[in-house]
Amino acid sequence: MKSTQQQVLSGVFFTAVAKYSNLVISLVVTAILARLLSPDQFGVIAIAMVIIAFLNLIADIGLFPAVIQYKDLDRKDLGQLFSLSCYLGLIIASALIFTSPWIAHYYQQPLLKNVIRLLAIGLFFTASSVVPNAMFYRERMFKFIAIRSFLIQVVLGVISITAALYGAGIYALLINPILYSILIFIVSCIHFPLPFRFKISLDAIRPVLRYSSFQFLFNIVNYFGKNSDTLLIGRHLGVGLLGYYDKAYQLMSLPLQNITQVITPVIHPILSQKKGHPSQLVSASEELVKLLALIGFPLTAFLYFSAGDLIFLFFGPQWDQAIPVFKILSLTVGIQLILSSSGSIFQTTGDTKSMFFSGLFSAVLNVSGILIGIFYFRSILAVAQCLTVTISMNFIFTYLLMYMHIFKRSILYFFMPLIKPVIASLFLSLVLYICTLVFISDIVWYALAIKSMVSLLFFIGMVWFGGYRSYVELYLKKNNKK
Repeated sequence: MKSTQQQVLSGVFFTAVAKYSNLVISLVVTAILARLLSPDQFGVIAIAMVIIAFLNLIADIGLFPAVIQYKDLDRKDLGQLFSLSCYLGLIIASALIFTSPWIAHYYQQPLLKNVIRLLAIGLFFTASSVVPNAMFYRERMFKFIAIRSFLIQVVLGVISITAALYGAGIYALLINPILYSILIFIVSCIHFPLPFRFKISLDAIRPVLRYSSFQFLFNIVNYFGKNSDTLLIGRHLGVGLLGYYDKAYQLMSLPLQNITQVITPVIHPILSQKKGHPSQLVSASEELVKLLALIGFPLTAFLYFSAGDLIFLFFGPQWDQAIPVFKILSLTVGIQLILSSSGSIFQTTGDTKSMFFSGLFSAVLNVSGILIGIFYFRSILAVAQCLTVTISMNFIFTYLLMYMHIFKRSILYFFMPLIKPVIASLFLSLVLYICTLVFISDIVWYALAIKSMVSLLFFIGMVWFGGYRSYVELYLKKNNKK
């Protein structure tokens, strides 16, 4: 039988394999489709996917984490939850189909009606598979999850590209989300068949609501804070500009998401060990911030000065209007990476209420910035600039709340670990700026390779000579013990 450490390492390994293999597949498929389809078509899909993602959040209502958390749920209870998720999926999908003409009319995009109706099929199957799919994680079947996800993504990626080549147009972008949901539902129900109940007892859902009420509310407000830009830009500036904005935002988010989704799952368990020792928790949190700043701020500099190269490489020259938006949004990567750890700190201290209000403040700020960018300046670049300001304000507010309300100490202790990474990143910015003047080439990958190499060497030098060498030595020490 595997030890707890072996199970964790195995889970992290297969989760990382699935995550990064899917990332590569997604980048390749997106790069090809971006050359076959127009920004308007991507803009329509962006609007539809924001709506679908929100309804998926509603349909989940905390069932996924509850199935994992409450291991004493028997097959009867799981059947009740499964039946509830099926009913919720059917109701929400039916309501979406019924309201699709009004949504299409609101955005003045007739094609949006059929797109939403087709995606409603995937919405039903996604909602219905929440409980059986959670069983894979409950049983720690990480290897199976990784293989399942990889194979489905490869097959659907090939089908999507083939459909686009044969003139499927915007519908080629619907193949992945719809078929992925159906296949996950089928595989999940085959491995964990659960009884469907026509009559549902709400007793099974009450522990879920008690477990994640503020967490669920946080997810809702956080979702609107991060996705209202897509909904508002599509309505008031047009789906063409939304296509450029959405591609810039997605590309900026890729490194951010793929760093946080590897680091974040291990933050809470590590910090929870310090729960009964406030001074140790503060120290551990500040060390974490120092590490995230070491990664985030140099990455910000690299993305900003490589914006044009990255856009042209992945999407092609026809997406040049996305470059200035990507440059501005990339300025937030460092602080967003640090912010990604704040939720785990709030959870460790048991203060999910403060986490909710922090998320609410962030949502109000971001929506306000988006409204100013759209209705006052009327440009996607202004939206990106306003978001950069509001994200920075939220960054300060969140840690001010944390240090004053939870840690009971001056916020100056938080900013001190940031000084060295910020100064070093400013120097890297100067070096990268010189590279843009010296290494001028029509070959996109050549300029990008130069900047990547410079940034990598700078990062290694910063780790080795900038006082971060202990991280490497600690990592090597742990691996030698294994």
